[in-house]
Amino acid sequence: MAITVTDPRPIDRAEEILTPKALGFIEELHKRFAGTRNELLEARKVKRQKVADTSRLDFLPETQEIRDGDWKVADAPAALQDRRVEMTGPATPAKMAINALNSGAKVWLADLEDASTPTWPNVIDAILNLRDAAQGTLSYSSPEGKEYRLRTDAPLAVVVARPRGWHMEENHLLIDGEPAVGALVDFGLHFFHIAKQLLLNGHGPYYYLPKMESHLEARLWNDVFVFAQDFLGIPQGSIRATVLIETIPAAFEMDEILYELRDHASGLNAGRWDYLFSIIKYFRDAGEEFVLPDRATVAMTAPFMRAYTELLVKTCHKRGAFAMGGMAAVIPNRKQPDVTAAAFDKVRADKTREANDGFDGSWVAHPDLVSTCREVFDSVLGDPANGGKPNQLDKQRPEVNVTAEQLIDVASAGGTVTEAGLRLNLYVAVAYTGVWISGSGAVAIHNLMEDAATAEISRSQVWQQIRNKSVLADTGNTVTRELVTRILGEETERLRIEFGDENFTKYYEPASKLIEDICLSDDYTDFLTTPAYELVG
Repeated sequence: MAITVTDPRPIDRAEEILTPKALGFIEELHKRFAGTRNELLEARKVKRQKVADTSRLDFLPETQEIRDGDWKVADAPAALQDRRVEMTGPATPAKMAINALNSGAKVWLADLEDASTPTWPNVIDAILNLRDAAQGTLSYSSPEGKEYRLRTDAPLAVVVARPRGWHMEENHLLIDGEPAVGALVDFGLHFFHIAKQLLLNGHGPYYYLPKMESHLEARLWNDVFVFAQDFLGIPQGSIRATVLIETIPAAFEMDEILYELRDHASGLNAGRWDYLFSIIKYFRDAGEEFVLPDRATVAMTAPFMRAYTELLVKTCHKRGAFAMGGMAAVIPNRKQPDVTAAAFDKVRADKTREANDGFDGSWVAHPDLVSTCREVFDSVLGDPANGGKPNQLDKQRPEVNVTAEQLIDVASAGGTVTEAGLRLNLYVAVAYTGVWISGSGAVAIHNLMEDAATAEISRSQVWQQIRNKSVLADTGNTVTRELVTRILGEETERLRIEFGDENFTKYYEPASKLIEDICLSDDYTDFLTTPAYELVG
């Protein structure tokens, strides 16, 4: 097995990351685990086809003993006992990393996945920034002369890094001529360069694991962790992983996923937007009853979403794992006080629901919202400076009894499909994809901080509505390829006017063509970011 770097110096100091020993570690990970990863991706297709044939998902009968068993995950390390507010965002550029670390959040989800376009410079810069942060040397000077430094007057957020999902590849590292597995590249470079320093800091190599669809995929991650710790001579159990339950099949395997990772498990997260995307994807050809209403009208209070979040809290606390709430995507607009006030009200209501349900903490996408989230969880947990408890692991939910039918009761969302919603979906899908192609994965659109999940939901709804010939409640029109083509053209022209000819030609025009291709295709594209990755070079 041979490893090749297509561009060994995408940014200054890249040689500090792409060292022979680090590349040797990546090579070893691939030799041991890439084959299993490929088999598991094929298994996803087989399982999805069964759902297409039956319109049914259920809990696994072969793992009933695990669900019924009396076991718990390993106790959380001190650094992860209190996770009441977590800041999310990309680890590049350095300015954003510093702002996240300084935000006052307990944890920073340093995102190498949905909030970051995996350009080769971004991949390497993120690892550099995280290593510099662990060493306490991360800084940034803006062209205007503004200095950004890590704060010393209060604790920095504990870093939990999120590598790419199993499906993504890394075109700039080739193993025997084939693209490397993006997840193994992200994890491998981060772990090799930073794990020991994090342990010296009193923290550890902590990870969020995205996009998994089965406990067997969690088992693979656990095998990777065991090998990696032995390889570097780090004590077993140093790694801790929080799994995003953001696919509908994973919602049926929460216990099993925690069990596979039990010596390395930290908790589960309600990745709500990708979860909606996954429901659409999984049941895209299952008929009208699985067509969601306009994206903006699907609330977390919808019965099928309540079933998902309540099952997550119950499962986590039964196993001694943390239940982490979902993203508050609304962001304040400092130039519009009324928009800011509405954003704070929405976040407070969302976090209050989560805290009262028993979640141990939650996500925000903007530093200005950290205090709001903290205040809500302080009201339930108490102020940590005055004897409050760090989490709600003691809050069991024995009254919760969620059935398979409740988890897939999409019709319980109510609402309708409208032409206004279709138009918004097409606008957002192109707008987000255009910015993603330009190299930024975290995008503010209409006062919402969006990542790839938003575009995935948007384009998937369009595909599903075409297939089901959905009738639009506000116009009476039927969703057809012709209608979508017309509206997409109008929204694309709107983006040209908004962003100018140069940016339009470079980013939004190819984005529009991509969205058109995947929305109108007879075959569904599993991940928008896979073909979009080919457009970033």
